[in-house]
Amino acid sequence: MKKLSFLLLLLPLFFSCKKETRTSGTKISADRLIRHVQVLSSDSFLGRQPASPGGRYTSEYIRDQFASMGIVPGNGESYYQEVPMVSITAFDMSPMRLRSGKGTLELSYGSDFVAGSRQVRDAIDIRGSELVFAGFGIVAPEYDWNDYEGLDVKGKTVVVLVNDPGFGPGNEDIFRDEAMTYYGRWSYKYEEAARQGAAAVLIIHEAEPASYGWQVVENSWSGTQLYLFSPDSNRGSLKAEAWISLDAAGRLFAAAGMEGYDFRSEAKKRSFRSFELPVTMDLSFKNRIGTSSSNNVIGLIRGQSRPGEYIVYTAHWDHLGVGKSYDGDSIYNGAVDNATGVAAVLEIGRTFAESQKAPDRSIVLLLVTGEESGLLGSLHYAENPIYPPAQTVANINMDALYPFARWKDVTVVGFGQSEMDDIADTVAQHMGRYVQANPHPEAGYFFRSDHFNFAKIGVPAFYAKGSSEDMEKGKAFGEQVYRYYRDSLYHQVTDEYDPERWNPDGFAAEAEFMYRMGRALAFSDFWPQWKPGSEFRDIREKSRAR
Repeated sequence: MKKLSFLLLLLPLFFSCKKETRTSGTKISADRLIRHVQVLSSDSFLGRQPASPGGRYTSEYIRDQFASMGIVPGNGESYYQEVPMVSITAFDMSPMRLRSGKGTLELSYGSDFVAGSRQVRDAIDIRGSELVFAGFGIVAPEYDWNDYEGLDVKGKTVVVLVNDPGFGPGNEDIFRDEAMTYYGRWSYKYEEAARQGAAAVLIIHEAEPASYGWQVVENSWSGTQLYLFSPDSNRGSLKAEAWISLDAAGRLFAAAGMEGYDFRSEAKKRSFRSFELPVTMDLSFKNRIGTSSSNNVIGLIRGQSRPGEYIVYTAHWDHLGVGKSYDGDSIYNGAVDNATGVAAVLEIGRTFAESQKAPDRSIVLLLVTGEESGLLGSLHYAENPIYPPAQTVANINMDALYPFARWKDVTVVGFGQSEMDDIADTVAQHMGRYVQANPHPEAGYFFRSDHFNFAKIGVPAFYAKGSSEDMEKGKAFGEQVYRYYRDSLYHQVTDEYDPERWNPDGFAAEAEFMYRMGRALAFSDFWPQWKPGSEFRDIREKSRAR
């Protein structure tokens, strides 16, 4: 009855919303969205890297936009929440030398491997580290899986596969089938290996289970890396965090006398047991270390009748900055990722601010830094929340909206987790659209954007976008768009505003959908919950019970 009553309540809100956008001049504007993207993804913003001039230009632009709209500061008297960071740039990287009874195999930096360290040390020198193949590098009691069982990896280098054992055909009874769990994320693999006492980890890259190619790994992991500042200088982390290419992994196993060993298939078997390899690794490099800070940028539209209840919109403003040059271009502009999300939050904020009626609940507009470095800005906010999580109704996140089509679908990442899905379904029907689960669950998108840090503190978090079916061109075109973005734009210098490919009206429809999601909550007293079976449900219930 609660769900039915709430959905019936939404209908007059949608109709009044439709009337309002026609009469008050507050309709989501495609032109304004595009202008924001053009500014944010221009070369003058230098790829929006945190703790850089381009990052400062970006945070100032967002702050100034909030002020011009009459949106008040969201952190006391400031629009900023400072995020202390340490920057580490690896240089003088040696080849990775793998020594075995067959001799020495040298892997080349960039083409065969990338590596770095989050430990605040001037130099990293690993000599004679024994290699251990630990399958997927997962300890998951709920799935009856432990790749480290019986192993002592202290001081050793662990070789692991990307994703989790459920990826691929024939594994329907393992983990969540094709849907990646958090255990499949690279961040988990480094964290678990550090807990086990390893010195280093080599993640074997493979395009399909990773959902991106080697070029993305090379672009993302070379150059300056940012981490949250830690009083212990990150000494609890690994000495080296590395990736190796699939081809290099094949040569590694051949050097161990296991040429032709199908390590990918074997590691998925429940009978698999991790084992030591008769190979040692040498790797050394120096670190250029700096301390700096970046800013989350926060605006607030105060609620009229229940100002102490908050709906938080998020999008990350950062991208990769200036990096490796391709065809003379070294600026990673990040037009789709994530100038689109920032533009949408700004335009949604303007629409709320200029509405004839103030929302009952408060609207928080949170543009976070450091997402590309590991969701740093949203993690810092989650650990230091300005607005109490127990009083935060929901988080609505926008990351890399696909502005190439007029989408019929609303693809929900993490579909089935919370009652936000039900709100989305009602909004979608009103707009002539439909809601579906992510058709690429193997990519693990639920763990790859800022909503995840809200979920971890119990806040119902919603992340969705059109991506599968164009209103006119159908699903085949949708799949083309997905692969075009993944293969040709994602984390590459080519991610720029393209007036020939972009569909401004479709882009505006995406922002309009997210506006209506927030508006439905802003004018109701409904508190969406995590659904039974969600790993975040208990966190929310304990938070709200205090």
